Amino acid sequence: MHPVLELISERLAAGSVPGERTDGRRLALVIEGGSSRGTYSSGMVLALDELGVTPALDAVYGSSAGALNGAWLLCGRSSTGVRTWWNPVVMRRIINPLHTLRGRAVIDLEYLVHQVYSVLEPMDFPAILANPVTFHPLATDADTGESTDLHPFLDDVDAIKVALAASSCMPVLAGPPIPMAGRRFVDAGVAEPIPYRTALAQGATDVLVLRTRRADEQPLPPPRVHDVVVPRFLRRQAPGAIPAWQDTYRRDVEDEETLANDPRVLSIRPPAGAPDVAVLERDPEVLRKAVDLGKGAVLGVLEGLREAS
Repeated sequence: MHPVLELISERLAAGSVPGERTDGRRLALVIEGGSSRGTYSSGMVLALDELGVTPALDAVYGSSAGALNGAWLLCGRSSTGVRTWWNPVVMRRIINPLHTLRGRAVIDLEYLVHQVYSVLEPMDFPAILANPVTFHPLATDADTGESTDLHPFLDDVDAIKVALAASSCMPVLAGPPIPMAGRRFVDAGVAEPIPYRTALAQGATDVLVLRTRRADEQPLPPPRVHDVVVPRFLRRQAPGAIPAWQDTYRRDVEDEETLANDPRVLSIRPPAGAPDVAVLERDPEVLRKAVDLGKGAVLGVLEGLREAS
């Protein structure tokens, strides 16, 4: 059994409590971003919730859509969160290329955070603040390009909402950087789409990673639009993020190598043959299938933990 699975099993069997453990280890859940590909990790998070794994964790790190799904897990409403992904009315309002005809961003983060997550399918924000498993949404500093853990800024409900928007503020598609704590942020995926580096740097001894790309989806050199349209936007809105954006392919290749070989890390990925989910995918059938496949991937790896708990 992988050491990460052993640790989860031992903690569930012992009924250990976050913040009061004596095993000398720190287990971080890390959730990859990817906009609509986050449907996969939404299903994965739902499986973790149903298996009762959350109390075995010490921290949750998420980038972009991964931060959104991590928040649903920590507030105890992951079954609510998955519904937002395949709701056609919600998704067509959040992601709509026609928004540009009205001078608005393609991705409507204001609607997502302040309507969907606050009114239509409310997230329990106070429960996130109260959870002993700490929440670490990441974002990219628009002026320095640094991957930034927004956890130190999460002192109230409004701060969580701002952090979720900042973590998901995709260049070009989601509008200008999101201001927070005197700084400006764009999507976490620019600097750290799989935030395991930050988790390890902050003391994680064991890392469970929820991926949104299949194992057979290897990094590809960026398309031409990657090198032309996005840098033009960044030069105007987030100049510090340009080096990180230009380093995407090299970093992605390095991440794949590290995650495959680091004994501290266990990755769970969508199965071979799972559908390609476009960054701006809105088809409810595709998205619901991705949720189900993500859930199945976790259940397949963590089978037996329900009995251990």
